[in-house]
Amino acid sequence: MAVQLKTDRVLFYTVLIIVMFGIVILYSASSVMAQTKHLSEWYFVGRQFVWMVLGVGAMLYLKNTDYRRLQSTTVAFSAVGCMIVLLGIVYFLDSGHHRWLRFGALGLQLQPSELAKPALVIFLAFFVTWRARAINTRYTLLPAALAGGVIIVIVALADLGTAVVLGVTATVMFFVAGLHWRYCAAAGALASIAFVAFTLKEPYRVKRIWGFFDPKYTYLEKLPEDNWIRRYLQKSLTTKDTSYQAEMSKVAFGSGGVFGAGLGESRQKLLYLPEAHTDFILAIIGEETGLIGTVGVLACFLIIFWRGLRATVLAPDEFGRYLALGLTIVIVVQGLMNMTSVLGLMPTKGIPLPMISSGGSSLLCTLASLGILMNVSEHVG
Repeated sequence: MAVQLKTDRVLFYTVLIIVMFGIVILYSASSVMAQTKHLSEWYFVGRQFVWMVLGVGAMLYLKNTDYRRLQSTTVAFSAVGCMIVLLGIVYFLDSGHHRWLRFGALGLQLQPSELAKPALVIFLAFFVTWRARAINTRYTLLPAALAGGVIIVIVALADLGTAVVLGVTATVMFFVAGLHWRYCAAAGALASIAFVAFTLKEPYRVKRIWGFFDPKYTYLEKLPEDNWIRRYLQKSLTTKDTSYQAEMSKVAFGSGGVFGAGLGESRQKLLYLPEAHTDFILAIIGEETGLIGTVGVLACFLIIFWRGLRATVLAPDEFGRYLALGLTIVIVVQGLMNMTSVLGLMPTKGIPLPMISSGGSSLLCTLASLGILMNVSEHVG
C-alpha cells in the first residue's frame, strides 16, 4: 500500500506566492517596453504565463514523483551528456551570444545553461552518493571534475554569472560530502584563474568589475599611457556604459522609499532603466512596493533556503540529502547574486531573478527543480 506523503505547505505556498507576484510585477515592468517595440502590452507577460503553466505542471509532476527514480546511472549520465551536447550545439548555432536555441517556426527559444543547473545537480548527487566512501580518490575526482568542468567551462564562455552559480553549487556539494581541504584549495585556485581568464576575455566584464571598485576610474588615470592594463581597460571603456543600469536601479530604490510608489507607478520603467523586466526587475519591485516589497522577496528566498536545508539535514538517504542541498544552493545563490548586483553590492552579472525576471527557460527549470526539492522535503515527514 502506497504511503500518502504530506505536502511541505510552507515551501509550496511560498513558491506559488513568488510566481504569482512575478507575473504581476512583470506586467508592470514590461508593458511600456512592449509598446515601444510595437507589441501588445501583454506580450512579455503572456509568454511568461505560458512558461509558468508549463513550469507549474512540471513542478507538480516532479513533486509527486519519487526523487529516488533519479538515482540511476542512466538518468545521471544521460542528463550531463545531453547538457554537454546542447551547450556545444548552442555555442555554434547562436554565433552572437552562444546562449539560445531558437525554434523559429514556434517562436520559442531555449537556454541550455538553465537546463544545466538541475542536470548537473542530479549528476553530482548521484555521483557523490555512489562514490561517498572514496570521495578523495582520483577515481572519483577526475570523472567528476571532467564532467562538471566541461559544463561549467562551456557555460562560462557566454554566461559567467551562471557558471559561477554552478561552480559554487558543485563546490558546496563536494565539501559537504567530505572533500579534503587540499582539494578544495586546489579547486578554488583553479576556479580563480578561470574566473580571471573568462573576465579578461570580454571587455565589458572587465569594465563591470573595475567600475564597481573604482567608479570614476581614478586609478586608471594614474597608470602610464603605455601600460598594458590601461590600454586594455581603455579598450573596454569604449564598448558601452555597463554601469548605467546599476545607477538607474539605485534611483528606483530611492524613489520607492519604505512603502513604494504603488503597483504600476514606476517611473524608471519608462525606458530610464532599459529592459527593466529582465535582470533588473528587482529595481522595479523596490520602486513600486518599496522596502517592504523588497524585503518580502528576500524573505521568500530565505524560506526556500530554510526548507531546503531542512530537507538536506532530515532526508532519509544520502542521495536525497545531496539532491536537496544542490537544488537549494542553485536557486538561492542565483537569487542572492541577482539581488546584490541590482542593489549595487556586487558588480552586475547579468543573471535573472528566479521566478520573477522575464525568461521562460529560467522559470521552467527553477520550478522543475523546486518540484524535486518538494518531493525530497515530503519524504522527511
